[in-house]
Amino acid sequence: MYLIKKMIVCLDQSPLDKTLIEFAKFVSQVNHTKKIFFVNVIKNLSVPKEVLEEFPNLIENMVSERQNAMKKSVHEVFGNQKDISLNYVVKEGNLSKKILKLAEEKSVDMIIIGRKTNLPGTGVAALRLARRASCSLLIVPEDSVPKVKKILVPSDFSEYSRDAMEEAIMIADRHGKAEIVCQNVYNVPSGYHFTGKTYEEFTQIMQMHAEINYKKFIRKIDTKGIKITPIYTKDDDDDPVQEIISKAMEIEADGIIIGAKGRTAATALFIGSMAERLIQYNDSLPLLVTRPKGKNAGILDYILEI
Repeated sequence: MYLIKKMIVCLDQSPLDKTLIEFAKFVSQVNHTKKIFFVNVIKNLSVPKEVLEEFPNLIENMVSERQNAMKKSVHEVFGNQKDISLNYVVKEGNLSKKILKLAEEKSVDMIIIGRKTNLPGTGVAALRLARRASCSLLIVPEDSVPKVKKILVPSDFSEYSRDAMEEAIMIADRHGKAEIVCQNVYNVPSGYHFTGKTYEEFTQIMQMHAEINYKKFIRKIDTKGIKITPIYTKDDDDDPVQEIISKAMEIEADGIIIGAKGRTAATALFIGSMAERLIQYNDSLPLLVTRPKGKNAGILDYILEI
């Protein structure tokens, strides 16, 4: 995996901004981040022509006011940072499109966006960014606290699960050997009775194969001495995402890391159903959707639409 040298932090002048800025500082400290773009996207800056003729500096002053507000909020958290370039960008238009275009132009390694629960907001932008971004995406719910002592990594032992595990190991290693819990959610196929086995017997068979696959999976990864605990969860109601969220809360995880499927133009929209549902339904813990930088070629087509 790679260091987070450049990142975008999406701000909107809501109380959530402070949390996002704190996470940006937390991430930057262990990654030796060089440049952060704090971005505020305004949906509509249109002003009647007659008003602009009377007040020609109106939009310029509005943008300046937004930038100054961001600078003030960032300074309260970062203080006088001399080793990081802090940039303040105000854009007009669609949030996800503007962020994606900026991310591509600046070749950023991570986008940080908030997840609102009590504050007004739809959460649609996070899903769009996860589908299209050519870098990792960190989704931070309201009132989250930046800390890393225990990380949950849901895994089906695929290549994109490996991306997530390697990212978790790198993060845990930089944060004082935090613990990683690797969760595999399995279910018993509906046709199990044709095998002549009981439900309980087939449950044992499914878990045994999950355990074997985990050993093969982890053998190919440099764990850097990090403690990784595998757990196996049987999904009884065809809702693996609920099992993941429940387990994360049970073990008091500080965050969840999952890999995105889409790596090419052909798969750009497919981050995986589990990742999509986690983005939609997880409103309790920070969620990092990992994608190796630059692997999503579909972004180029999307930018042409802007």
